[in-house]
Amino acid sequence: MGQDPISLIINTFGSLYAFLVIMRFLLQLSQADYYNPISQAVVRATALPMAPLQKVLPRMGRWDLSALLLAVLVKFATFILLVLASSNQGFPDMVALALVSVLGVVDMILTVYFWAVLGSVIISWVAPGSYHPAPQLLLQLTEPLFALVRKVIPPLGGLDLSPIVIFLAIQIIQAQLSMLAPF
Repeated sequence: MGQDPISLIINTFGSLYAFLVIMRFLLQLSQADYYNPISQAVVRATALPMAPLQKVLPRMGRWDLSALLLAVLVKFATFILLVLASSNQGFPDMVALALVSVLGVVDMILTVYFWAVLGSVIISWVAPGSYHPAPQLLLQLTEPLFALVRKVIPPLGGLDLSPIVIFLAIQIIQAQLSMLAPF
């Protein structure tokens, strides 16, 4: 509530762009439909800063390390700008900001998966088999995670427990992360 407008703007734009870069990473990781209009918008919004990083960093299968690095760099730059905008103490500790940036990206990935799983559960109740691009993308994003959990805990009759297991795992990991670095 008591945040100054400059810090609010820096934080909002930095978080939004980091979200877009993380979405690009997760969509590539889950092999979501590249021709989905939402996927195309994410790719176009992140193409320019990712181009030089993709030349330097190799792609390991479905893992696009350039997207992860760009997300960390965006978080890092956002934190530096926030520290510089909020204090006159000089330059911040770079190692601490780098660690907080990496942890912030991991936390953001977990948060994206939390909301994507919640959205896919709601979509499965309200509009199963929808042809709209957004529900299709959510289902494509979460299905590899559901399949991974279903290997360990198969559906019981008609009840799929994989979303509950995923929610618990996300909450446990985020609780551990919050002890390491406050976001």
